[in-house]
Order: sequence, then C-alpha cells, then structure tokens
Amino acid sequence: MKTKRRSKNTGALCRRTAWRASSHQTELYVGVPSTCLPIVYSPEYNITFMGLEKLHPFDAGKWGKVIHFLKEEQFITDETIVPAREASEEDLLVVHTRRYLSRLKWSLVVATITEIPPLIFLPNFLVQRKVLRPLRTQTGGTIMAGKLAMDRGWAINVGGGFHHCSSDKGGGFCAYADITLTIKFLFERVEGVSRATIIDLDAHQGNGHERDFLDDRRVYIMDAYNRYIYPGDGYAKRAIRRKVELDWGTEDIEYLQKVELHSEGALNEIRPDIVVYNAGTDILDGDPLGGLAISPQGVVKRDEIVFKAARSRGIPILMVTSGGYQKKTARVIADSILNLHRQGLIGEEVLDGAGPSTVPVMMSKSVSSGAAIGAM
Repeated sequence: MKTKRRSKNTGALCRRTAWRASSHQTELYVGVPSTCLPIVYSPEYNITFMGLEKLHPFDAGKWGKVIHFLKEEQFITDETIVPAREASEEDLLVVHTRRYLSRLKWSLVVATITEIPPLIFLPNFLVQRKVLRPLRTQTGGTIMAGKLAMDRGWAINVGGGFHHCSSDKGGGFCAYADITLTIKFLFERVEGVSRATIIDLDAHQGNGHERDFLDDRRVYIMDAYNRYIYPGDGYAKRAIRRKVELDWGTEDIEYLQKVELHSEGALNEIRPDIVVYNAGTDILDGDPLGGLAISPQGVVKRDEIVFKAARSRGIPILMVTSGGYQKKTARVIADSILNLHRQGLIGEEVLDGAGPSTVPVMMSKSVSSGAAIGAM
C-alpha cells in the first residue's frame, strides 16, 4: 500500500505539523480482540487529587460512574471494555506544536486551561501526573476509538471530546485536541478514510477543532450550541458548514427537531467516511454552564437520532462524551448507551465475524515495508 499524497488545500494546521502522522510509531492502533465491545475506557480517566477537582463544576469522576452504571445493567464487564492507552508526546505532535506542549509544563498555564486556579501552586510534576495524564489517556482513548469505529462500525470513548483545544491553544477544561488528532490519525493511517464529518452537539461551540480544520475541506462540521455562552469564537465559526445557534432555555421539541433535520441534512450533503459525534450532556436542564433546558429523555433521544442517521447510511460513528456539569450526567450517558443497544444501533451482535482489525492501515514511510503502523 502506498502513502496518500498531501492535499493541496490542507491549511495552516497541516503545514505546521509537517505531516508527522506517518513518521512515528504509535501504541494506540493496537489489535483488539473480537470479544471486546468497541467501548474505550480506563480508570486513569478520573481526576482525583486532594479535592482540587471539586473546584471546577465539571464532575471529574463521571467517566468511572458511567462504567459503573453500565456494569450494573450487565451490558459490559471489565473483560469486554477496551483499555485506553495514554497518548505519547509523539502522538500529540501529530497535531500539537512543540511550543504548546512545552507550555503545559507550567502549572499556571494548566490552571488557566482547566479553570482550577489552585493548580498554580502545585509543582508541575504533580499537575502532569494528576491532571494532564488523565486527559492524555482520554485523548489516547479517542484516537483508539476512531480506529475501532472503522473496524466495527461504531465506537464509544467514555471520555474525551475536548473540543475547545486546538493545535496551539487550550481552554475550557480542554488541554489536548483529541477530535483533531483522531481525524488526522485516520486520514494518515487508515486506508479509505479521506472525509470526516464532526457533529458537535455539546452546548458550547467547538472552536478548537473548528480552528484546526478551518481550511481543510475534507472535514465537514455541524455545530449546534447556545449562541450566548463561551467561547463565542467568531473566527472559528467560519469553519462550520452547518451552524445551528440555539437560544437560552431551548427545550426538547425544538431541539430534537433541529438535531434530526440538520444531522440528516449534513450526511445527505456530503457522505463522510466517518462521523465523529461530540455528545456533550451540558445541554441538560439545570446545567450551570450550558443554559439549555433539555430533559434526560431528550438527551437519550438526541443520541439515538444521530446514531440512526449514521448507521442507516452505513457510516462508521465514533461518540465522545465531552461536557456535562451535573451529578446526574453520568446516569444520563449510561442510559443513552443502553438505549442505543436496545435500539439495535450498538452491541455485541455487531461483532459477529469481526477480527482484531478489519480495516487496512497505511504503511509508514519511516517503517520497514514488512510492518504496518496499526500493529505497533
């Protein structure tokens, strides 16, 4: 197999990163046993350190709670989950600049990005271990789930969705650009992936991936968000091909009608090779940051609409969980995943006949001809 040629219209991001995706070995594209569901998680996702995580409205342990609820319902076991791996520095350099990664070695910078001011006073080695390592592991999980979605038709990373982070700037609790990284990995490493659609339904505008793909026509972005809240990034909005700006207090009926209309419209307009679905639950009524008024049942229905739109067209879909700032968020995410299973949109039956890897990976220019990147 030969490596894809560089597109002429890839924008500043591609020029900045010098197409590093095909120049390093990664441990993220590993073979996964067919006995595993394409659900990626690690206990390392959860951030707990001296109660500092409680100083941000984000429930920094919600990912483990989602897994707990799914186990209670006997949908998954430890043996059927794909364990996430931490993204290495070389993995991150596929998108991020060295300058940005170096800045994360300053506790002040991390405190600003995560919006946890007391981190300023901690030595950076503790910040790396207790805050950034969990976020790097979630980032690795999203990249892994992207490959799994291509192999199995669907995948869920129980974490991730750091949609405010771009190649050279973090913010809004997002330190690594996992959505951009996942798509770049797929473009460079997986045969037949040349177009992607991002459906971002977090309550906030996904300005990170929008800035990264501003000049890249291979990536189609649909974004539905509360127009009045953070980040209000007018420059990044230029990347949105299907923009759905919502008002304060938008409720289920109006919201779900718009989600269905525009999800179907986006996939009818351009057929991608993969859908990356940012399924933030900060749209829930009562969320302190989202400003919308969607019920738990509305969130469950929203996810069902998006999965049906992709699965009915035979398009692989990757879901990440993104924002959500209430204690009930984890229960709602778990209920939504269980509903997707009841509706036949995900589940073990999809794995019949699936092996460790069903989608060919690209060959690296820097690796000997007998070794595929996906096996490393």
